[in-house]
Amino acid sequence: MSLRLPGVRTRLTDLAEQAGVSTATVSRVLNGKPGVAGETRQAVLAALDVLGYERPSALRARPAGLIGLVVPELSNPVFPAFAQAIESQLASRGYTPLLCTQSPGGTTEDEYVETLIDHAVDGIVFVSGKHADTRASTERYQRLRGRGLPIVLINGYADGIDAPFVSPDDAASIELSVRHLVALGHRRIGMAIGPDRFVPAKRKIEAFAAQLVRHGLAATEQEAREHVALTLYTLEGGQAAAGELFDSGHTAVVCGSDLMALGAVRAAHSRGLSVPDDVSVVGYDDSPLVAFTDPPLTTVRQPVADMAHAAVSALLTEIHGERAPRSELLFTPELVVRGSTGAAPAAPRS
Repeated sequence: MSLRLPGVRTRLTDLAEQAGVSTATVSRVLNGKPGVAGETRQAVLAALDVLGYERPSALRARPAGLIGLVVPELSNPVFPAFAQAIESQLASRGYTPLLCTQSPGGTTEDEYVETLIDHAVDGIVFVSGKHADTRASTERYQRLRGRGLPIVLINGYADGIDAPFVSPDDAASIELSVRHLVALGHRRIGMAIGPDRFVPAKRKIEAFAAQLVRHGLAATEQEAREHVALTLYTLEGGQAAAGELFDSGHTAVVCGSDLMALGAVRAAHSRGLSVPDDVSVVGYDDSPLVAFTDPPLTTVRQPVADMAHAAVSALLTEIHGERAPRSELLFTPELVVRGSTGAAPAAPRS
């Protein structure tokens, strides 16, 4: 038996193999028969999409509603990853996301919110928005809640906002990074991180200082902060900050993002240093393709899929008239060891 689509013939076995289900299950989904779990049905639909075939009209679900999704610029690969994971979670529940991406000098978060309200969205998910900036007012979110619009905030926390928060455990990510480098014999460890007014950076800096003291690499947390170089969350920012740290004798650098870590590798190479023979670099996020850089990047994996699932679940709980927990949900990161970290050089660098 085969499925006929315009101009192509797709065997059920192709779809079944792609979706990881039986051909009988594929047939039930394509013919709209009951008795198929929602996740299984979604896997078959995804297989159709991946193989490049248009879904039969009978399988095009009517959207349950619109959800605003506000993310920063897309040059950092982790933000498209969040957008894709959240979109997938919303689609599996029948909702359609309206993606709003920011860029310097472009549409602001507040302007996007006004547009989303005009489109009568049922709720909004904010990823690394103004809620993560300790200098920004939280009034914008209080106004949204005042009009009864459900919101969920990812990556950042601010007191006084009546909404669920979903974040990675930043302190745990730094503990994993520093402990890994200490185990490799590094004693001069630095950090390249973005502006400390943002909650994730602030938390990472505090954890980094505590870890240096804990491992005997600094006498006080104040002294430990001298090993932190603040910069921008860009490749160029990472290159500049890591360059300063390498020039001052650090043999390892913990970075606030994978882009910054790639900049750190570039800074090392520009100084004639080998990664990881002379210096080690740890990233953060585990962005797509960093496993294939030269060298493959050791990084801390941000649990994007789990966070997206929790955020969408909390938002839909609110949309359906129930109250989601207001405590911040922290998700445990994972250290992924690859080729950018190695044993500290035998002779200390000066």
